[in-house]
Amino acid sequence: MLQKLQIQNYAIIQQISIHFADHLNVITGETGAGKSILTGALGLVLGQRADSSALMDKSSKCIVEAHFISKPSEPLKNFFLANDLDPGDEIILRREIAPTGKSRSFINDTPVNLSQLKEISLLLIDLHQQFDTLELTNTQFHRQVIDAMADHADLLNRLKVTYEKYTQLKLTLQKLKEEQANAEKELSYNQFLYDELEKAAFKDNELEALDAEMKLLSNAENIKQQLNQISFELKHSDLPLAHTLKQMQQKLHSLTEYGAHIQHLHDRMNSMVIELLDIADELENANEAIHYDAERIQIVNDRIEQGYTLLKKHNVQNTAALLQIQEELARKLENLQSMNLQTGAMDIELQKLYDECMALSKIITQNREAQIKPFVQKVNKLLTQVGMPNAAIKAEINEIPLSVQGNSEVIFLFDANKSGRFEPLQKVASGGELSRVMLSIKYLVAKKLQLPTLIFDEIDSGISGEAARQVGIIMKELAIAHQLISITHQPQIAAKANNHYYVFKDIINNKVATSVRLLNQDERITAIAQMLSGEKPTAAALQNAREMVSN
Repeated sequence: MLQKLQIQNYAIIQQISIHFADHLNVITGETGAGKSILTGALGLVLGQRADSSALMDKSSKCIVEAHFISKPSEPLKNFFLANDLDPGDEIILRREIAPTGKSRSFINDTPVNLSQLKEISLLLIDLHQQFDTLELTNTQFHRQVIDAMADHADLLNRLKVTYEKYTQLKLTLQKLKEEQANAEKELSYNQFLYDELEKAAFKDNELEALDAEMKLLSNAENIKQQLNQISFELKHSDLPLAHTLKQMQQKLHSLTEYGAHIQHLHDRMNSMVIELLDIADELENANEAIHYDAERIQIVNDRIEQGYTLLKKHNVQNTAALLQIQEELARKLENLQSMNLQTGAMDIELQKLYDECMALSKIITQNREAQIKPFVQKVNKLLTQVGMPNAAIKAEINEIPLSVQGNSEVIFLFDANKSGRFEPLQKVASGGELSRVMLSIKYLVAKKLQLPTLIFDEIDSGISGEAARQVGIIMKELAIAHQLISITHQPQIAAKANNHYYVFKDIINNKVATSVRLLNQDERITAIAQMLSGEKPTAAALQNAREMVSN
């Protein structure tokens, strides 16, 4: 419920504060007094476009503040949670416009962006202005109306959850298939590279070991000659080094009784003799193991050449890098196979989700179709009641591609004069007709949904007499369970109000400014009488006004 609206420095309003009540609040006043300026200011706090030209005093900022008391509904709880805002017992929306044109928005004194302000305003208030035909010409609104009448929010929620899973999986699958297509483009070449490396079957450090072996084989004769010479000098020459060292060790042995340190030296020399003899034996063994092998040289050379060709081809330096490339190629080939299995499983799951969406959509469409006839009958009955006996609305359901709302759309068509030709509303309905169609629809929908505060800006334009009285009756009934704020020129509607506000121009600080006051019972009767007969109402008009108010 909109509890209070404060406006400062907007258009011809210096500063006003209006306290609204439950049920039906009516705002009247002479043409040009500033009634619609109130809804314009309210539009600012609901997130509509603003600029500095709306400022009354160009040197000061404009401030519009709306205070709401709202039951803690689930959508509001979700909004405050999603935007990390404190809900509080009261919701205060504020919009400030600086002389520079810069705008700032607040929810409960916390700065927010304009989209957040618009989002919460949709949960708090429904503002319908004269000639505002956007909703009525929007098929999404048509569908929402029929869905409200069908009362199948649970089905729509289930469809939303399933459809979101479907679309998310579809995107994931599309991305995976793109990766799969790219991988398949490289499949033949990667398979060739992998087969080539697998056939080569290199082992860890094989090329480095072959390089070392090739050096050994290529220098076998020189190596054998050197090893043979060293071995000969150690054991078989005229004065072998090991024999000479042995003799020295024996001489040292005869001196060991003269000191422990000599014994220690003797022992060390003995170890050297043993080590030299062991080295000589190993040199002989190594010499015997090394031999020139032309066939082996050819084999090693071919293997090295094969390895170097692959190293150059893959632009790497060693066997380890080559084996790593082989592992990467194997992984790519395995991933492609895994992708094939994964996309197959995802295709099945995607079809399953699509079938679930279509099954839910079918039920939703059936529910919508079931509501069309009673909805049209009720709206047409209300149109007759509000002074449009020759007008009729028609609703059609068409099949559309699957979406989060199902696979059917609803379109409202209109015939203003029993011509039998139903066309889109915006083509054939006048502003006044559209307003009454909207009132009739919202009257029906309000019985199904807990709509926010409803504000009608001269929705009764173009009607009078009995039609105006019937509009007043509809508004009065609608206001039993909802807060309504209506700007009107019709005395029949004003007479139904719980609270009656009068807008007038006043001279404040030598400037013409809009003011508003809440009328008492006598003032209401006078204001309604003036609406009936002019500025100086007759006694008959006053009596008529009293009867209208009392009834």
